Amino acid sequence: MSQERITTLLTDSRSYLPPEHGRTSAWICGPEEYDELCRRALEDPSDFWGARASQLIHWFKRWDKVLEADDAHHKYKWFTGAKLNASFNCIDRHLISGRRNKAALIWQGEKETDVRCYTYQMLYTEVCRVAHALSSLHIRKGDHVALYMPMIPELFIAMLACARIGAIHTAIFSGYAEGGVRSRIQGCRARVVITADAAVRSGKIKPLKANLDPILEKCPSVGHVVVVRNAGLENVNMQRKRDTWWHDLMDDFTLNPDFPCEPMDANDTLFLLHTSGSTGKPTGVMHATGGYLTYAAHTTQWCFDMRDDDVYWCTADAGWITGHTYGLYGPLALGATTIMFEGVPTWPYPDRYWRIVENFRVNILYTAPTVIRSLMRMNEAWTERYDLRSLRILGTVGEPINPEAWRWFYEHIGNEELPIVDTWWQTETGGAMIAPIPYATKLKPGSATKPLPGIDAAIIGSAGRDGDEAEEGAKAGHLVIRRPWPGMMQGVYCDEEKYQSYFSRFGCYSSGDAAEVDSDGYFWILGRVDDSINVSGHRLSTAEIEAVLAACPEVGEAAVVPMPHALKGEGIYAYVVTRDEVPWSSSLRVKLRDTVRRDIGALATPEYIQFVEAMPKTTSGKVIRRMLRKIAGDSHEEIGDTTSLANPEALAAIIAGHNNLVAGRHETENAPDEEESSTI
Repeated sequence: MSQERITTLLTDSRSYLPPEHGRTSAWICGPEEYDELCRRALEDPSDFWGARASQLIHWFKRWDKVLEADDAHHKYKWFTGAKLNASFNCIDRHLISGRRNKAALIWQGEKETDVRCYTYQMLYTEVCRVAHALSSLHIRKGDHVALYMPMIPELFIAMLACARIGAIHTAIFSGYAEGGVRSRIQGCRARVVITADAAVRSGKIKPLKANLDPILEKCPSVGHVVVVRNAGLENVNMQRKRDTWWHDLMDDFTLNPDFPCEPMDANDTLFLLHTSGSTGKPTGVMHATGGYLTYAAHTTQWCFDMRDDDVYWCTADAGWITGHTYGLYGPLALGATTIMFEGVPTWPYPDRYWRIVENFRVNILYTAPTVIRSLMRMNEAWTERYDLRSLRILGTVGEPINPEAWRWFYEHIGNEELPIVDTWWQTETGGAMIAPIPYATKLKPGSATKPLPGIDAAIIGSAGRDGDEAEEGAKAGHLVIRRPWPGMMQGVYCDEEKYQSYFSRFGCYSSGDAAEVDSDGYFWILGRVDDSINVSGHRLSTAEIEAVLAACPEVGEAAVVPMPHALKGEGIYAYVVTRDEVPWSSSLRVKLRDTVRRDIGALATPEYIQFVEAMPKTTSGKVIRRMLRKIAGDSHEEIGDTTSLANPEALAAIIAGHNNLVAGRHETENAPDEEESSTI
């Protein structure tokens, strides 16, 4: 990336020291210990990761070698020769260690009265019953099972049952449309699909089994469909030879539910999870059992300072990697209690999250910046009526968090006392890579802070050379990881070329994200490299402009994308969701433009600012910017795969608003002023 760039607004001048209370009992209790761990981890990675694997995971057989690396082909095998089972590590060993009657999973349904709690013993029994059931359907080690389910306990139970017998599970987000579901089932050649009659969200029922039936006509590998009765729908079409109700299948295994774990090689695949990436084409990312589980437990323990008496809530859907690593495998491997929620934070009222925190005395809350911004719009009165004193650590995930949202979370939810663990990672990395340690890292609002011990992150310029270590100022470029780590993906299913593309440009793992490192060594994630905007030869980060817009009191959320521009090459197009009761107006547009011009410079002034009711998002809260880029470029006919959208109805309104905005704008508004012209 060009070093000729504007100063980033994300480098907030304020910083916050880690809290004193809780430090003495923390897993990492200060910056000196953190620095020493980082030094040891990079000096002797095998010793470091071997020690962590021994501390965190139960192995049926110890490894012959911590890492076998084929750097020429970018193939890495962790804990070769070792045997283990993920289900055993998440359930069985806690029965042996005395946690049999401790809560493992608490589920809160959309209705306030819909609550289920599973102790580790109860979870063991249910997982064994499902393992028996899958075995009765002739599912064996290495077979693929697709899970097209809402956020209900049967989803976690099915994942653990697959792990128990050695089947490879593929979780499919229940909000996907036909194309997204079909491509994922076909892509992994699933033999069994587990689904539900319907999902329940915001008081509405979305049929799943009915959606699945026509899809399976094009999926010949599927021999069995198991259906959970979740919403109580009547007249569900059940094909006699193929379809079975979950409860009918489980009834056959009520007695003697014990089912032995399949010993898995450390490099056997645990699960396959598809990520759309920037193109929208699903990529089947594979994660191996030993390395992934070690890294999930490692990062869960250190990033969240987690102990087995914690009640932990990761709000992500299990259709995404966050729900895998920090909703299920990480917390249960450590013997904690994990919360599962089928619902949305603003229905029926914007107090749902705070009600759950109070009801279950949640200690650790991990959610997305988009959720935080949406709750900010509803004002603080919804938080003030609840007792949130059980919280001790907050976390964010999914996208860079703008400083204003960070400070709101810190002040109104954390009472200016709790550390915020702002994590950067990806489906491919398996777990957090850059994140603060709660009681050891000074925090800067908007920064993911520093790489975790054992992670060698760096910035590389477009030419492929490491950025110069400047004595002052910061360097921006491509964010890469120069050494392997246990949680890294094992490969891309049936697509070696795609897997190699992650390594081909720089010779090490390239994240596809742009980042900047400040003089303190803190990383500031600037978004996807392909989300940057080249205005008159100056490469600008969309995240920088979004941060300025989001800091305006009238703005609830902002998304910035490039648009074609005859004079500048690319112009800046901003989509803005206003806070509740803030009217859309031309005067507000002028104010927002002037704010960007004042805080960044004329070069960053948006060509267009379009007010929208909602952004196109996945249910995990991530804005799908590739769609917004198509609309801004008048290419909405080529918008591509929309199956990952949680709110597809938003697209039509955005397209209509774009057409009206472009058609109604005066040509004089498009003319660059003197300051802009001088930079061209």
